[in-house]
Amino acid sequence: MLKVENLKVEVEGKEILHGVSLEVPDGEVHVLMGPNGSGKSTLLMAIMGFSGYRVTEGRILFNGEDITDLPLHERARRGLGIAFQRPPVVKGIKTRHLLGICLNKGEIKPLTKDTKEKIEALAEEMNCKPFLDREVNAGLSGGEVKRSELMQLLAQDPKMVLLDEPESGVDLENIALLGKAINSLLGRGLEPNGITPLKEKKERRKRSALVITHTGHILNYLFSDRGYVMMKGRIVCQGNPREILRTVEKYGYQECVKCLR
Repeated sequence: MLKVENLKVEVEGKEILHGVSLEVPDGEVHVLMGPNGSGKSTLLMAIMGFSGYRVTEGRILFNGEDITDLPLHERARRGLGIAFQRPPVVKGIKTRHLLGICLNKGEIKPLTKDTKEKIEALAEEMNCKPFLDREVNAGLSGGEVKRSELMQLLAQDPKMVLLDEPESGVDLENIALLGKAINSLLGRGLEPNGITPLKEKKERRKRSALVITHTGHILNYLFSDRGYVMMKGRIVCQGNPREILRTVEKYGYQECVKCLR
C-alpha cells in the first residue's frame, strides 16, 4: 500500500532524512522507533505532504501511484490519514460537526438522520460521547484528545493511517483503552485479555498503518507486523517489532547501530 524509496527530505534548508526506504503492504501495521530528533515525525509529515518538508530525492508511492508531488488534500482524498502527536484545539467548530464533514467526504451540509446515527455510533465505540458538542479537543485530557483524533480518522475512513506517537501524553490507565481504539481503527480484533490478537485472516483487516513510537509502550497493546529503528535520519534496523523493543530496552537506541540482535 505504501512504498517509500530512497527518500531525502529537507526542513528549512537542512537535510533531515538521508535516503529512507520502507514498504507497508496491504493490511499490515509497521512501527517506527527511534530516539527523539531522529527524523520519525519528519518522515510522516513528508508522506502526508505537509508544507515545509521538501523532498529532494526519492519518491513516495501509495497504492502504486507516485504521490511525491501531490498536495496534502489530494493524498487525503486517496485514502491517507494522520493522527498528530499533539493535536491542536480547533476553535469555533464542535466535534460533532467535524465528524459530519468527515463522514460527508469534506462536504459541509446539514446532517442527515443516517449521518447523525453514524456519529453517535463512532462516539460510543471510541468512548467520546461526553465531548461531542465541545469545540474540537477543547478542555480534553491527553487520552481524550487521542481518542477523539482516532474517532475523526474512523469517520474519514482512510485506507492507511499514520500515527505519530499515539501514547504521548497518555497516562498508563488510559493507554490500554487507546490501544483498543487503535486496533478497532485498524480492524484487528483482540482476545478478551485486550492484548492477544485474534486468529483472523489478513483479508479481514481493514487498514494499513505506520506508527511512530519513542517509548515503545504502545506495542504492549497494539498488534504489529514489522518494526524499524531510525537514527539520525536513516533506518538502521528492521525486523520483529517486539524483539527490537526488547533490545532497545536492554541496551538503548545507541546500540541499534551495531544491531545486537
